[in-house]
Amino acid sequence: MIKELAQDLVDLIFDWGYLGIFLLMTIESSFIPFPSEIVLVPAGYLASQGQMNVVLIMLSGVGGSLVGALINYYLAYKLGRKLLKRYGKYFFIKEDALAKMDGFFEKHGHISTFTGRLIPGIRQLISIPAGLAHMNLAVFSFYTALGAGIWAMILVLLGYFIGENQELIDAYLKQILGVVLLLLVLLGMWYYKYQKNKIID
Repeated sequence: MIKELAQDLVDLIFDWGYLGIFLLMTIESSFIPFPSEIVLVPAGYLASQGQMNVVLIMLSGVGGSLVGALINYYLAYKLGRKLLKRYGKYFFIKEDALAKMDGFFEKHGHISTFTGRLIPGIRQLISIPAGLAHMNLAVFSFYTALGAGIWAMILVLLGYFIGENQELIDAYLKQILGVVLLLLVLLGMWYYKYQKNKIID
């Protein structure tokens, strides 16, 4: 039911071309998360048929993802602390927890934002703690766009080279996701060792 509604929305928005992709990815990256593959894979297929341009798809997709992430970021930035200070005690969130989060994002916000954008289920949520911690906006925007760009490229290329074969797309997407998660684990291990060596030096 939800998937059918989402597909109807995609069909409607695709009539709007690149603006439709931008709007869908803005929604996907902010308050109504749904699978970005139902937007970018078909767009990649249309590019393979000469009906759309890959570069413009990427610009629309990444631009929409960044705008959606900034919506979550600013909502958390402006309202998050007020709500947590007022109601945080009911969820066992104390002032020192906020201070620790601020320190964490000041030191590790870039790597957290980048990796978060590549993990399903975390992709939309990573903007919220970044906003709560008042993470540097330029750094947040850069690493959000970088992570979103890599994920968008994967999906667009899947659509471009595999086309409408949904079973094959699903199979490849699972394999690619596994590889991405493995690379993120390796990146996390390297980053941990790098930070540890910095402290020692």
